[in-house]
Amino acid sequence: QVQLVESGGGLVQAGDSLRLSCAASGRTFSRYAMGWFRQAPEKEREFVAVINRSGGSTYYAASVKGRFTISRDNAKNTMYLQMNSLKPEDTALYYCAADEKVVTPNGAAYWGQGTQVTVSS
Repeated sequence: QVQLVESGGGLVQAGDSLRLSCAASGRTFSRYAMGWFRQAPEKEREFVAVINRSGGSTYYAASVKGRFTISRDNAKNTMYLQMNSLKPEDTALYYCAADEKVVTPNGAAYWGQGTQVTVSS
């Protein structure tokens, strides 16, 4: 089993950038496909991006494509989400997720506790 801890959230202004990190511990990090999801108040959880085990393949939600970049460093057991050109609608609690098989827009087996991102207009 893998444990996930997110960090890097905060309060920023529209147009700013932020980088989230997801540190993994437990089993070998490279065994897991990884992803980012988010949930705004009173809204359903939303898929953001996924990355495969090697980091060679990524997929993004249409709402963030071109602004967000998902990456991972298997040597550091860490996944990242670089968020540029942030918008107020990006405000949400951001979760990282892991799965030994695949992370899909429908979910994953393991979840972190989340880190809050708030974008002011």
